[in-house]
Amino acid sequence: MPGNPLTDPNWATEVSDQIITFVGNVRDKTANNAAKVVRGVVFAMLALFLAIALVVLLLVMLTRLMQSILDIWFAWDKAVYLSYFIVGGLFTMVGALLISKRTSAD
Repeated sequence: MPGNPLTDPNWATEVSDQIITFVGNVRDKTANNAAKVVRGVVFAMLALFLAIALVVLLLVMLTRLMQSILDIWFAWDKAVYLSYFIVGGLFTMVGALLISKRTSAD
């Protein structure tokens, strides 16, 4: 009679194998997927931080390049102020363009 521990000598082995299989299936469907999601979130945050740092460095380089170029025609003090005004003007124009392209929340 299957399932009777008194007459089946392999009953303990079969039950433990079924329990191990069941627990393995549950782990595959929960913990492994959760680990993949967490790994994806960590890599996305790392990429975001690196992208922010890259943008900041590029803006600093752009401003410094403008100061060096403007230093050819103007004194260094005026070149610094002009570079700030130019970069600020570019940001203002890009912001105005983005605001004009937005859609209403209605």
